[in-house]
Amino acid sequence: MRYRSPVRNWAEYCLALAVVKALEWIPARLAHPLARAAVRVFLDWPLPKLRRTAERNLTLALPALTPAERRRIIDGVFRSIARMIVTFARFPAIGPRNVEQWIRCEGGVYFEDALRQGRGVLFATAHLGNWELSAFAHGLLNGPMNVVVRPLDNPLIDAMVERRRGLSGNRIIAKQGFARAILKALHANEAVGILIDQNASLATGVFVDFFGVPASAGVGFVRLAASSGAAVIPGFALWSEEEQRYILRFYPPVPITGDAALDTQVLHARLEEVIRANPEQWLWLHRRWKTRPPGEPSLYSTSHPAGRNPASMQ
Repeated sequence: MRYRSPVRNWAEYCLALAVVKALEWIPARLAHPLARAAVRVFLDWPLPKLRRTAERNLTLALPALTPAERRRIIDGVFRSIARMIVTFARFPAIGPRNVEQWIRCEGGVYFEDALRQGRGVLFATAHLGNWELSAFAHGLLNGPMNVVVRPLDNPLIDAMVERRRGLSGNRIIAKQGFARAILKALHANEAVGILIDQNASLATGVFVDFFGVPASAGVGFVRLAASSGAAVIPGFALWSEEEQRYILRFYPPVPITGDAALDTQVLHARLEEVIRANPEQWLWLHRRWKTRPPGEPSLYSTSHPAGRNPASMQ
């Protein structure tokens, strides 16, 4: 990690804490507009590269969209982030008695059946919907779980975030050296949630077909599943406009064959289906197709022609 000035860390922390506390205390009817404004002021406007990345991702993944449709989806992504920030700010007020005002569960039978097998459960989740509330609510509705996270660059903000994540009883597993802790939890028949949708390096990933474009995806998840025998269940907290709350959806378990490339492809095919149904709730701001097969140019360079990557799958 690069050196960060303590002054910068404290300034960022004070600003983040002020926003979180304001959203925690003010009425909900004011919290959501304030969060949307904060996202525009601190994320959208000062970091135009995020919109450019999202535009590029949508051009690659959903080339039939019009420019107006792409803008609508990207605006929806920022609204989704704002909703998540409001929910995160109000974690201290969310408990067993009122959690269903925020979220309800579908497909819980898949999790219950998996627990009866006695080998633990690996939740394959993503930066889709409200991944923070997904884990937090699971701790309240179904019992504490283990969550694998990458520490934030600012240690002060990271400590604040971890305290709130743990309010529902969940346990945090740092992403560095996580394999042993995960296997220990699975051996105890516990649940572990891992984000599977991030770009992986050539050394740690395999290329899968993701929206018709080769994407490097980490194989650590499926290797842990194969070695532990744990059930693999996709799960996402998706916003429902009709209900004005989230729905924590568990999907049927994904069979693990032990073939890392095949299993990773199957998981990403499941993920793609859910993203296609909820495009405004996935984090298109991430350079998901950053790693390229050897010899291929970057898909994010200004010199690369717009449109699909013509390379064949490897």
